[in-house]
Amino acid sequence: MNNTWQLIKKGNTSSAIAALGNTGLAIIKGIAASISGSGTMFASAMHSVADAVNQGFVFVGSVLAERKPTKKFPTGFGRVINLVCMVAVIVVTIMAYETILKGFKLLKHPEEATNFWLNFIVLAIAVIIDGSILVKAMKEIMKETGAEASGLSLLPAAFKNAGRAAPPTRLVFYEDIVATLGALFALIAIVFAHFFNFLILDGIATILIGCLMVGVAFKVGYDNMVGLIGVAAPKDVEEKISRIILADPDVRDINRLRILQEGRNYHVEAYIELKKGMTLAEAGQSKMRINALLTQDPNISDVTLGILEDDGIKLWNPREDLEHPGQ
Repeated sequence: MNNTWQLIKKGNTSSAIAALGNTGLAIIKGIAASISGSGTMFASAMHSVADAVNQGFVFVGSVLAERKPTKKFPTGFGRVINLVCMVAVIVVTIMAYETILKGFKLLKHPEEATNFWLNFIVLAIAVIIDGSILVKAMKEIMKETGAEASGLSLLPAAFKNAGRAAPPTRLVFYEDIVATLGALFALIAIVFAHFFNFLILDGIATILIGCLMVGVAFKVGYDNMVGLIGVAAPKDVEEKISRIILADPDVRDINRLRILQEGRNYHVEAYIELKKGMTLAEAGQSKMRINALLTQDPNISDVTLGILEDDGIKLWNPREDLEHPGQ
């Protein structure tokens, strides 16, 4: 029981908060949609349901991914989160289809919504809550990637570094951009419908929200498909690790360096060339020293180092090493 609680505590914070927040939003939006008959409120409610289900799944997946390797699964459970995110993508796609379908029905047969102030207040609350979750996700991206940003620079910095963040954090970030924009679209639509009798905007906003959901499904699906296959670490991570290796006084060159990204964790495999004349014991000590330095980084989950004697030929070139990994 204690071990289970420890795993839960290691679960992705952003997805847990988002799941709880969207559950509450889905309930109040659903009630408002049933009372008022607003199409955009229905679309927004559907999106909140999809987000709540997805982020709940993702939180569970992030907890399972923290399990330690076993004899049967020696490489651990890190890619479980990618599988869970793929399930989330299917849920979002289904919800997006239903939302777009509802939008086209409203275009053909516009419906006048009632209880304007109820819709307005609920959607204003949704913008605030979804916006708060979005800010939390952006800060989580900064924390996970070691980047620094604040204020207005937080959003572009989050976009820039999202690819290096954990899959659940990326999912929350992209979904809540859509959720916040969707709530804003819905708010604009009900205001125009009420004050200008522009009922067709209800259907247009509903279709836009559905299309945004499709965009999120595609982006998250692609990122997690790549994660399941296995993807090379970003260039700056490779350069950081190579600098640490080459800074050791016994290292003369890197023969090969391969870094696999799995979620926000990195698996490092390298063949390093040490100075000539070292004994096997001395070379082993150098290897252990470099290994210890690399594993100080909490995002590096394991390091495999092979040692060679310096051949006098400078080989290390990050771009060439990626293009010719077998050399």
